[in-house]
Amino acid sequence: MNKLSVDHLHGIKFLNKSDISLIFDTASNFKEVINRPIKKVPTLRDITIANLFFENSTRTKISFELAQKRLGADVVNFSGSNSSLNKGESLIDTVNNILAMKVDMIVLRHPNPGSSILLSKHTNSCIINAGDGSHEHPTQALLDSFSIFEKIGDLKGKNILIVGDILHSRVALSNFYILNLLGANIKVSCPLSLVPRDIDKLNVSIEPNIEKALKWCDAVNILRVQRERMLKSYFPDNREYSMLFGLDLNKINYVKKDILILHPGPINRGVEITSDVVESDNSIILDQVENGVAIRMAIMYLLASKLNFTINKS
Repeated sequence: MNKLSVDHLHGIKFLNKSDISLIFDTASNFKEVINRPIKKVPTLRDITIANLFFENSTRTKISFELAQKRLGADVVNFSGSNSSLNKGESLIDTVNNILAMKVDMIVLRHPNPGSSILLSKHTNSCIINAGDGSHEHPTQALLDSFSIFEKIGDLKGKNILIVGDILHSRVALSNFYILNLLGANIKVSCPLSLVPRDIDKLNVSIEPNIEKALKWCDAVNILRVQRERMLKSYFPDNREYSMLFGLDLNKINYVKKDILILHPGPINRGVEITSDVVESDNSIILDQVENGVAIRMAIMYLLASKLNFTINKS
């Protein structure tokens, strides 16, 4: 079988276009599996996976755990808020104690950028980055692009708009990397205070007028404002943000064309997007949720195939 070029999933930055194609093809196969009456396969029956989440998470954690159980893996869940880290133990010591229990793969969410890379250098386990601070969130970017790909095909030359808190978003950075790999055109629309420095080096352009940006795009990915990462105020208030950059039916009707609408969640209805847009025919937000399980199944299967295990393909 074809193999990934990497042994860990630290970020989209480390993947190539062939890796993306392989993940998408594998995810398509697993999507057929999870839509069967019997949704489980024994593919990772002999592998133990630990979910180490040192930040709060609902959607990503549930999606990974469901993907692991669909593949037949043994799953261990670990919450950083209740761990020995609060007693002064280092991250590496905590993980090594878990690995001593014969864990083969770790799904890690951590507030510090580069945490998955650090772990991979000090352990023998396969590491999957489920979000490292405001750096990367590779599985989210993969499922976002896969969801668009399912609807409109090859992303080369397609116009993709990202609206929201670009400055603090790991989802945005991972999306920039993957959309560039796939040959898409990328714009962002948000308050200029939420635009990162040197964004032009990522082949991304800025359009402060959201109506113009919506007329340009084939798909729009709406990001929430991450108040928990803000040490100061970047715009006056939610009402003004919603008026200028929130996606509502008036802005959609102004576009006068069909565009795909995505949101990685959690959704702040009435701030960055209204309920009627979330539930509109153009919304593929629930497709993203379903595809998240398939993409994560594909990644764990492909990475596990590089370990010294016999993968059960039945």
